[in-house]
Amino acid sequence: MIGQAVHKPPRAEGTLGRSRPARPRRARLRKPCWPERIPRAIGAALLAATVIACSPGGDPPASTGPDRGALEHLVAAVDVERAATTSSHERPGSLRFRRQVRLFSQEEGRITSLDVFEGDMVREGEVLVALDDDLLQAELDKARATLAQAELDVRRLEDLVSKRAASDAELSQARTAVAVARGDVRLLETRLAFTRIRAPFDGVVTERLVEPGDFVSKNTHLLTVADPQSLVAEVYASELILPRIRVGDPAQLRIDALGAVAFPARILRIHPSLEETSRQGIVELTLEDPPEGVKAGQFVRVTLETASVERLLIPFRALRRDRDGEFVWLITDQGQASRRKVRSGLQSTDRIEILEGLAPGDRIITRGFLGLSEGKTVKVVPE
Repeated sequence: MIGQAVHKPPRAEGTLGRSRPARPRRARLRKPCWPERIPRAIGAALLAATVIACSPGGDPPASTGPDRGALEHLVAAVDVERAATTSSHERPGSLRFRRQVRLFSQEEGRITSLDVFEGDMVREGEVLVALDDDLLQAELDKARATLAQAELDVRRLEDLVSKRAASDAELSQARTAVAVARGDVRLLETRLAFTRIRAPFDGVVTERLVEPGDFVSKNTHLLTVADPQSLVAEVYASELILPRIRVGDPAQLRIDALGAVAFPARILRIHPSLEETSRQGIVELTLEDPPEGVKAGQFVRVTLETASVERLLIPFRALRRDRDGEFVWLITDQGQASRRKVRSGLQSTDRIEILEGLAPGDRIITRGFLGLSEGKTVKVVPE
């Protein structure tokens, strides 16, 4: 019937249908709540106090935590002072001939002789180029004959004037003809000499631009002769260096093609003008003893030593820079850090010149910038 409870008979005990006995439940360990922990904490505190009270002297141990020395900022510092210093500046440059002459033809004609080549040594006055001179020689012979006739006419007229057979005007005209003839002879002799191009000094041929048999006109470049003893090094120096060097100052010169050996040199000339774009001027140096293998056009490195100058120098690492410019950290009389704006000058190895912002005796910080701020107390320690 609906709504009546159905009673199920208990299962018969047997091997398969026998029910398992119920397992006893394990008692769960309950963690003590906060009030139960308090006695343990109090006991630990009392134990620590007992140990401190029983320690010799009764003083608490020194603190070794991070708070010790938190007010001290350790830095290294130096005192600013003036020093007489020289500075070395290496400048690149090139070797060139200071004395070099380009030989041009002053007469036109065919080249009949040219026996020198590039690299040949020549002596002063030696004939290097000869031009065909037959035409000029013929004109010179004619001029000399004209002169001889004019001189003969003068002597004849002088005899006639003494006999009152000729006038003084005729004699004067004859003498003028002699002077003109002599001028023609000198002109042709000069032009004839121009057909022989001679070496202007002892030197070496650096250019040969024509060959025998070539016909050249006037003002044609034939040869170039240079004086090897006039070899100089030409370098560019900054306008900041030029006021501190003088003609005759010693220098060191290295030629890359000849190795790392430094040769003694001396400043020969300082050009008076500067390039407007780079603000650099030309400095010429001469080698005191030119080595073997030195040639014009070789690359050189010149080390210039400036004169001794009193400068206010600080270690380069003490100079700081940010978007506001250059500055250093000073230590005040109260032992505090103070930022000071400066203007630097030339750098020499690990030191740099200060032009504005510092005075001798100021103490500046060289190490310990991390965490440094205006007014912070600092402690100076050895580097």
